[in-house]
Amino acid sequence: QVQLVESGGGLVQAGGSLRLSCAASGSIFRINAMGWYRQAPGKQRELVAVITNGGSTNYGDSVKGRFTISSDNAKNTVYLQMGSLKAEDTAVYYCYAAPGLWGKGTLVTVSS
Repeated sequence: QVQLVESGGGLVQAGGSLRLSCAASGSIFRINAMGWYRQAPGKQRELVAVITNGGSTNYGDSVKGRFTISSDNAKNTVYLQMGSLKAEDTAVYYCYAAPGLWGKGTLVTVSS
């Protein structure tokens, strides 16, 4: 079993920054990539960013150039540094660990 614990969500003004963290524990040897997805009200869940064990990254088009994903393998933690936040970034952000594991989500609200 793998447990994912997210932190760092909250309320921020448009143009501001926020950092999310996701710590993995348990059978972490199963994990080959970690990242973030988000789901806004009335919309489908979408990719935000993913980082593989080898350090390769992939970003959703809407966040490229504004968000940065990184990982600390010693702490089994992945981070999402979000900058130049927009109202449309408001969503529940879910930590994801491949294959197929999800955190409970953390709410990010960007006020305009």
